[in-house]
Amino acid sequence: MKGIKKSLTEEYLYLDFSHQREGCIFPLHTSVTVFLLSYCDCRIFKVCLVFTKESTDISLIRNVLPQDIEIQIISREVLPSIVQNCCLPAAVERTGNFCRAGLAVVLRHIIQKSYEADPSKKEILKLLGFKKTCLKACAEVSHWTRLCELTIPLAIENFLRESFEEPSTIPVEILQLEEKLGEPVRVHNDDKLRRQKLKQQKGAKVGLSLAKNKTKSKVYNLETSEELDFPSKSLELEVAFSKLTAQEEPATTNREPSHIRKAKASDLPPLEHVFAEGLYFTLADIVLLPCVHHFLVIICKKLPEKLIEFPLLASWYQRIQEVPKVKTAAFKCGIQFLDLPELLTTSHEQHTLLSEVPGIEEQNDSSFIGGPRPTMTKLMEKGIEVMFSPHPCPTWTLDWNCLPAAVSPKEGKMSSDRALRKQQQLNNLVYVVTNQARPGDRIVDFCSGGGHVGIVLAHMLPSCQVTLIENKELSLVRAKKRSDELGLSNIWFIQANMEYFTGMFNIGVALHACGVATDMVIEHCIKVRASFVTCPCCYGFIQNTSKFNFPKSEQFKGTLSYKEHMILCRFADQTAVQLPPQRRLIGKQCMCLVDLDRARAAEERGYSVQVISMEPESCSPKNNMIVGVPI
Repeated sequence: MKGIKKSLTEEYLYLDFSHQREGCIFPLHTSVTVFLLSYCDCRIFKVCLVFTKESTDISLIRNVLPQDIEIQIISREVLPSIVQNCCLPAAVERTGNFCRAGLAVVLRHIIQKSYEADPSKKEILKLLGFKKTCLKACAEVSHWTRLCELTIPLAIENFLRESFEEPSTIPVEILQLEEKLGEPVRVHNDDKLRRQKLKQQKGAKVGLSLAKNKTKSKVYNLETSEELDFPSKSLELEVAFSKLTAQEEPATTNREPSHIRKAKASDLPPLEHVFAEGLYFTLADIVLLPCVHHFLVIICKKLPEKLIEFPLLASWYQRIQEVPKVKTAAFKCGIQFLDLPELLTTSHEQHTLLSEVPGIEEQNDSSFIGGPRPTMTKLMEKGIEVMFSPHPCPTWTLDWNCLPAAVSPKEGKMSSDRALRKQQQLNNLVYVVTNQARPGDRIVDFCSGGGHVGIVLAHMLPSCQVTLIENKELSLVRAKKRSDELGLSNIWFIQANMEYFTGMFNIGVALHACGVATDMVIEHCIKVRASFVTCPCCYGFIQNTSKFNFPKSEQFKGTLSYKEHMILCRFADQTAVQLPPQRRLIGKQCMCLVDLDRARAAEERGYSVQVISMEPESCSPKNNMIVGVPI
């Protein structure tokens, strides 16, 4: 076919399979991935279905898998080693040392590879959304990614299991999705579209709008060239479906009337959801469709009286069927769409169950009283003072001039001054790790970025296995290129959020892991009783999450409130060289206290922990190291 590239690197795609029931593949992550493969008409992966139970009847699976996708059935024991250390789904290059794991990362990769294989499929690339950011943020920091990638699939799986026996309660996550669909939409050209909507509304009232005389907009299915039977009820629908069908978005050639141009932003009508993320069909809709479909099947069968509670979800479900190629892909995957009744929208009514959902303490309270000194004094009264452990070898340095060029951070895209500071930072971390490591140890470089730490460690410790884990693809690709130049054979590259790495290891390291990422690294190490060497960063981004509450240690909890701890975090970020010396000193002291809380929390779980200041201190404004060893 014209435009298709044949020289793409061969990759294997591994999908989990536990069982199937009533046309639904478990886990739902696999259903979602298979649906995307079918929607993209993607044939560039060798797809392997990984059984968790050998006794599953293979013949039953074929009924719920696309017949045009060749799928191999394998057992977990024959998975490549790198995949055995990750959660599925996972995609692995033929070389075997580069793996992408986790639902969002793998789905984004499938979209990118499908487009590279056939650049004429521009509608596929649009699934990644504005600036290609759809589901890019990791689930730990993005509530929306967590809802789509983790909590909704898991909640619906549990709902389906329970409903096979007896009717179950509605998952709170579905109520949250219904509420989300009722929120005003925000897009990059928000103001322009809202003014167009205001003009449309004003025109309709006085009989001037052309839309009033239309019964439907002329939108055509690209597959069949047939006009879609979709009523032109709103500007949002026109914008959404014009983009889907490669038409120009509705626009006015004349200048907007004065009363439209001068209208205050607060007086403009809000934009309403067409699809899950707003006006445009994205990867989020692909993820949600199989999940919501199987939820609605159970609702219609066993709890039909509950359907009226989800008018927005039902409307979205009906609307998504009009998207080109969705019905075809669904049919191939055994999804038979339901014909739902039209429900009255009650988007402004909040579900009573939502008020019962436990929330995270308010993060955005900016009304702090006073600076850090009252908080620091409060800690001193409890015997908690700024205290650093002595540096084990402050003058030690790698002989950078004798190392291969690709080992040095100077090979990266940074200035000579910054490269020198990076070398100084690496001297500190590498010294500690190389003195702890033993032959055969597994070392994980979390939040590895371009691989500055991991590549040096892999070169210096050839008898150890080093794994780089990073969520940003371009950074990891650059790291692999440097590794290939060095011919390193003891290194793995995993593009994933760190929670999708499930392997055992001996030492975890992280240089400038941002905000709570440092806490995630420490937690990951404690779970497997591994040593950790971390250099925190971005203290101002620290906040309570679904996994962590601050302060962390019992000692600090008994002294400081969450709000007081956030004062320390805020001032801990004020260590930039441009600031006055006294202010930097207070920032350094706050950094130490935040990290002492982290250290005490690890000590309470059986670790010996030191907070050390890197040498020279000028190597970075964020120059603390937290070194923990299991007792």
